[in-house]
Parts: sequence; structure tokens; C-alpha cells
Amino acid sequence: MATALIAAGGAGERLGGDVPKALAPLAGRPMVVWSLAAFAASESVERAVIAAPAGTEAALERLVAGFEATVVTGGSSRSASVANALTTAGEDEIVVVHDAARPLVTAALVDRCVERLGAWRCDGVVAAARATDTVKETDAGGRVIATLERGNLWAVQTPQVFRAAALRSALASAHLDRAYDDAQLVEANGGDVRVVEAPRDNLKVTTRFDLRVAELLLAERARPRNQSSRC
Repeated sequence: MATALIAAGGAGERLGGDVPKALAPLAGRPMVVWSLAAFAASESVERAVIAAPAGTEAALERLVAGFEATVVTGGSSRSASVANALTTAGEDEIVVVHDAARPLVTAALVDRCVERLGAWRCDGVVAAARATDTVKETDAGGRVIATLERGNLWAVQTPQVFRAAALRSALASAHLDRAYDDAQLVEANGGDVRVVEAPRDNLKVTTRFDLRVAELLLAERARPRNQSSRC
């Protein structure tokens, strides 16, 4: 069984609210609760640890009272928050790192990522969607210097699943404030990280537009399957 490490330290400035992003209301629930519900429904996750912004620990503890979850204080960066949460995991555990800002994660995706880690016997797997846009690389002045091969490009998401020992070693040997994600640190530390294809609707909520899209997608999921969608 795995332990979920939920990074919930974002301030949510671009979201425009007066609470940290993890506590922002989304379709009738604080955003982080959607991820907790997915982990609770998962067959592979036993418990969750939430890395919270300093000063919000008590509020989050009240929210997670109905889940197998604990709250720790987050760090100065996302990876530092993950490192704080990781202190609760044993060396032999599997850990599932997830951003609270991805509330549309599903139990099925979590379980598939955990299963693939075991099947591939690698150090980590990341959920990711295939790139659909053309991606160009530019120099500092904005001049295009390369058009990248789209067939080999992925938009990386969370969950990201690791062997706890591999993630702990990577976090201990890196500048945590410079990392895009934890998989980058494991890769730089010599780890074998692979991709699990995930749906594009496992989006990250950053702006009010993203929040509205997430609300619409959650409403669509809740609609009975035999209900007509005709106008």
C-alpha cells in the first residue's frame, strides 16, 4: 500500500481568492477534498499526508477529519513541502506525490500509476498527457531556434509515484527551489522514471478560468450517464 503526499502549499494569488488555493471552494468543496476523496477511493493508497501552508494546519486538520490523513507544515517551495511530508514515510514505502491543485484526479489513475511502478520495477512513474500543440524552442530574444518533435513530448501532471528511498535520496541532493517537479529531481539523481498516459482533463487549477473549467468537468462527471445532454 502507498502513502499519498499532497502538496497543498500554494498561495493561490493568480486564483484571486482570499484563502490558500487548497482551501478555495470548488463545486461545493474545498479544492483539496476532491483529491482526498480520490485517494480514499483508491485501492492502492492507505493514507495521505498533506503539506499545508504555515498557519492553515488547524483548518486543514478539520477538513480531513473524515479521511485517513494527517497534516504537516509545508516548506518554502513545492519540493520542500514534499520533503516535509516524506518524513512520515518509511524507506520501503511507495509514495504518491500529488498537487492539491489537480482536483480532477481519479482513483483509477492513481491505481494505474502505482501498478505500473511495480510492473516496470522503476524508480518513478508520472502521469502525463500527450502533447497536442506544436512546441517551439526560442532563444532569450524570442527567436525560434527549434520546433520539437511532438510525438515524443508529454505534458506532465500528478500523481507522480516513487519508491520512497529513491525520492528521499533525490530530495537530499538537490536545490529544491529550482525543481519543476519531483520527477526531475529523481531523473537528475540517476533514477529511472517513466510515463503513464493520463487524460488531459486532469488539469491544474491556476486561474479563475481553470477553476470554472474544473467546475464544469466535475458537474459533467456527476451527471447521470443516461441523462440527455441535448439542449
